[in-house]
Amino acid sequence: MNLRAKKIITTFSQHKIDALLITCPTNITYLTQYLRAEESWLLVCQKGLFFITDSRYYLQVKNNTSGIKVVCLKKSLADETISLVKDLKLKSVGFEERFLTFAQYRVLAKGLSTTVKLIPTRHIVENERQIKSAEEVLNIRKALKFHKQVLNYIGLILKPGLKELDILVKIENYIKTHGYGLPFDIIVASGINSCYPHARVTRREIRKNDIVLLDMGVDYKGYKSDLTRMFFLGRISRLIKDYYNILKGAQEKAIAIIKPGVSVAEVDKEARNYLAEKGLDKYFTHALGHGVGLDIHEIPRVSTRFDTPLKEGMVITIEPGIYLPNKFGIRVEDMVLVTKKGSEVLSDDIN
Repeated sequence: MNLRAKKIITTFSQHKIDALLITCPTNITYLTQYLRAEESWLLVCQKGLFFITDSRYYLQVKNNTSGIKVVCLKKSLADETISLVKDLKLKSVGFEERFLTFAQYRVLAKGLSTTVKLIPTRHIVENERQIKSAEEVLNIRKALKFHKQVLNYIGLILKPGLKELDILVKIENYIKTHGYGLPFDIIVASGINSCYPHARVTRREIRKNDIVLLDMGVDYKGYKSDLTRMFFLGRISRLIKDYYNILKGAQEKAIAIIKPGVSVAEVDKEARNYLAEKGLDKYFTHALGHGVGLDIHEIPRVSTRFDTPLKEGMVITIEPGIYLPNKFGIRVEDMVLVTKKGSEVLSDDIN
């Protein structure tokens, strides 16, 4: 059994469970190192890790994992799990309340009702995933290295006359043909469309003197990069330039206080207070950032709504934005590693 699984098992006593049923594909990947865990479940207990999957994936899982017992299901995932839990003589099984559907829960509850307690749990695996190992940080660095290459490519091709959709297709093709993955839907928002924080890509033609907001990521061996960059085509108004510099200042203020022990709320407030001094805080409408790793959005959430203390090994985004309704929007986003005494901006060399 690997060290990650052993650490998870050490938390079982506080949750009053003797096994954990994992149905979130990313959490399964974290514990098994198997990248494609869709339509599969993982049962973790003292007797081992049981990877429950069907005949489509059985051989792939068998050939690409070690120290794991692979179960090829003959029934549904829920029914196969019921049989396995009974065979192992387990008395209490935790389940991920955010990822098990109600229909699946009902089948499990009915099949195990007389012998096994089903106990809802939250963030057991995700809490461990917050702290990245050296190998995980290296994978994120490699994703960022290629991300920089993509941005250089965009800088060469971006010009008036292209549609947002044209840019999207070119980026997707570039990433895929180089053997990397796309962790989320790319945002290409030009002109007025940039005022929407999560704008949908349209057929709007990019014009001379436009601004273009590009929010994209790269997937390398399951680990993600996530950056937002602004492109300015031609002459840009003094107002936009001033707002961009203010936004960079807010980001720098937030990054400057990042270190172990500082709460995520304090980091968010640092950027928000700086924007408030400039009378622009009302145009900053979302949280300052989020954790990144196997998922593009992980805990901790960098928001005033949470008081999570930062810890060495966390990787978070810092992404303040200013969005003027029906005019324009600006966002700058970088990835930051929390270090022993402070932080390192992992994307510091990416313009």
